[in-house]
Amino acid sequence: MKFRTRAIHVGNRPDPQTGAVIPPLYLASTFVQPGAGQWGEFDYSRSGNPGRSAVQETLTSLEGGYGALAFSSGMAATHCVTLLLNSGDHLIAGNDLYGGSYRLFHKICNSIGIEVSLVDLNDLSAIRKAVRPETKMIWLEGIGNPRLSVPDLPAIVEIGHANSLLVVVDNTFATPVLQRPLEYGADIVMHSATKFMGGHSDCLAGVLVAKSQEILGRLYFIQNATGAVLGPLESFLLARGLKTLELRVREQSKSALEIAKFLEKHPGVEKVLYPGLESHPDHDRAKQLLDGAFGAMVTFAAKCDFEATRKLVKSTKLFHLAVSLGAVESLIEQPATMSHASYDSAARLQAGITDNLIRLSVGLEDPEDLIDDLDQAIRTCT
Repeated sequence: MKFRTRAIHVGNRPDPQTGAVIPPLYLASTFVQPGAGQWGEFDYSRSGNPGRSAVQETLTSLEGGYGALAFSSGMAATHCVTLLLNSGDHLIAGNDLYGGSYRLFHKICNSIGIEVSLVDLNDLSAIRKAVRPETKMIWLEGIGNPRLSVPDLPAIVEIGHANSLLVVVDNTFATPVLQRPLEYGADIVMHSATKFMGGHSDCLAGVLVAKSQEILGRLYFIQNATGAVLGPLESFLLARGLKTLELRVREQSKSALEIAKFLEKHPGVEKVLYPGLESHPDHDRAKQLLDGAFGAMVTFAAKCDFEATRKLVKSTKLFHLAVSLGAVESLIEQPATMSHASYDSAARLQAGITDNLIRLSVGLEDPEDLIDDLDQAIRTCT
């Protein structure tokens, strides 16, 4: 079956008792067992729930993995991956990195003896040089946040596996619609499913998909032991969102390309970062690695200072000033003070996150309306 069909049907069987097309919510925290020491498919909702199992089946199919786990948030899923590491281990991550991941790696992992190095993933020699005897994992984003870099995933997987490293890909921006990292040999895929997968700004969720039974078993043990699982209602909402994922992502990507082309010609814009533009340094690679579109995120630098940029992001009427992304409504934010505020100031500048940088999440509104909205805001503030 094609992607769109699997998103609707895999893991979404009608209820055998009632014939309901949409499976019911199972709010039970515990389940009756056949006997003492005899375990049924479900025993306690932290360990498994019918709704969570169903959406995990869908996710496994869409990413092409061995199995999936659904978490209470994207950061809970990321934290689970880092718990595969021990004190004294070393993690390599890209420097085009979500602020929450930066905070976890540098404020939590470092405090328990896990060292982290941020590397320009477009420099393969720098990745090779960063590998040490104690290195155990490479963490990258399929499309980086917020500069929208597109690293050479197959080459990085090759480097990682040549050094016996786990390769983990945050696939939140690309989604499995545009990229399926496990097909390139990655070991684990992570999603903040709050974003495109949920798609409606009403579901906080995280996802891990593993390529092997061994890795899935290790991750499941950690999840069950630490307890950051997705609840029944959120599992229902996530399953609902997945049904329209491909339609939304492809339509949002079309609008994002229109907006990026408009911004590139705007007199009040200094530069635009969007993989679909020929001006983007990773454009040719994006054409190879992304499946027919370039995503719904657009980043640009306005020709204004810090305070004017803050004014600009408050001046839009349709773009809501908010963190998060990937939903049907468009969002705007200033990474330096919002999504990436957890960066140390020097690291933020080194990563190219300047005060005048603005990140857009393009929704499903008419792109002409969104362009008009951006135009009036930029002209007001530049």
